[in-house]
Amino acid sequence: MKTQNITGQQSVCLLLRVHQPYRLKPYRFFDIGVDHSYYNQYQNADILRRIARECYIPVNEVLMSLIRKFGDSFKIALSISGTAIEQMKRYVPEALESFRELYLTGNVELVAEPYSHSLALGVDMDEYRRQVEKQVKMLHCFFGCIPNALINSNFSFSDELASLASGMGFKVVLVNEVKQFTWQMESNLSPANDAFPELKIALRNNDLSEDISSRFSHSEWTEWPLTSEKYMGWLNRLEQSTASVNLFTDYETFAGNRNMNTGILNFLQAFADRIVSSKRWLFSTVSEAAGTVLDAVKPGSQKRDKSTGYENTLEAWIGNDLQREALNGLYSALPVMAKCNDEGLRRDWSKLQSSDHFYYMRFEQSDNGETINSFNPYSSPYDAFINYMNVLADFLIRVEEYENGQMPAAQNSL
Repeated sequence: MKTQNITGQQSVCLLLRVHQPYRLKPYRFFDIGVDHSYYNQYQNADILRRIARECYIPVNEVLMSLIRKFGDSFKIALSISGTAIEQMKRYVPEALESFRELYLTGNVELVAEPYSHSLALGVDMDEYRRQVEKQVKMLHCFFGCIPNALINSNFSFSDELASLASGMGFKVVLVNEVKQFTWQMESNLSPANDAFPELKIALRNNDLSEDISSRFSHSEWTEWPLTSEKYMGWLNRLEQSTASVNLFTDYETFAGNRNMNTGILNFLQAFADRIVSSKRWLFSTVSEAAGTVLDAVKPGSQKRDKSTGYENTLEAWIGNDLQREALNGLYSALPVMAKCNDEGLRRDWSKLQSSDHFYYMRFEQSDNGETINSFNPYSSPYDAFINYMNVLADFLIRVEEYENGQMPAAQNSL
């Protein structure tokens, strides 16, 4: 995908995503109507503390060292879900503070997303807007920022999202690179979309992103081991007219999903050094790098990268009957929850929308046998489905009681 480059240098935008759901405790059929506490607080605390120790804090230390070393020549973007911020605040405040310190350097752009990393975009735009607004408020509260860029859960996109993003004042939407887009080739500075003239998009380079996020540590890969020199060679083979290369991956790529002995943090440092010293490339934030003009696209129209088995479509979250039944059951509460002012119900409504719950019900795994989402607490998709539906049954009882004017049963967990 090409855009006209008028600056003389090409941008590399590194976006790292942070998300943690509230994992559910084992919830039996006989708990329905009796137990209104749904979450495994011990497991959630343990995972947050472990991943903060093994991933968030050490990676942030490396990023801070790169900022101190290279100054304004090193920039990144971060997306942190509301549920991740909530849990870091409670269980590992030092990790949240390390993110805040990164942001305060001025070299980090924070990107908005749906608060609980939900699938609401494909269900109801008003609900989606409420979640984005809640996330924006949280980012302002903890970081003092008002984000200019928006990324949807799992990079899904639609014309409706473009309209909403433009109406909410966002300047950039982050999207998967897909063949199904119909592009108009225009200058970074001259978007030609009449409907949303101020809105640009940042296209994820799927191949180069997956080289780091999915293939780096796999010795079976024909390009293993990946070195910064080899990776720069791939970048340099791109056309000069490619104005920006957007590398989007999860934070756990650099620690939590793999052994630190793979050397991926060393790769990150060496890669940063090569970009900064390059005369052709420079680091940019998402807003700086965005330059491709928005055009029509349908929800979930991403391609599948068969080299990794990773599906860049919504099939991973809504591709089977279990997932769709659970999702439809949850959003059957939408008419009531859209007007609900009960704080306990609203907290559960938010947590139960996290896309992770539906991903755990996925049958297919990646070709190397690993699931994309880490820390899956279930032994099978069926276990995930049954447990979620038991929780959902109790939640819907409480919603019905609220609708009928009864006082909902107290919610005992956070």
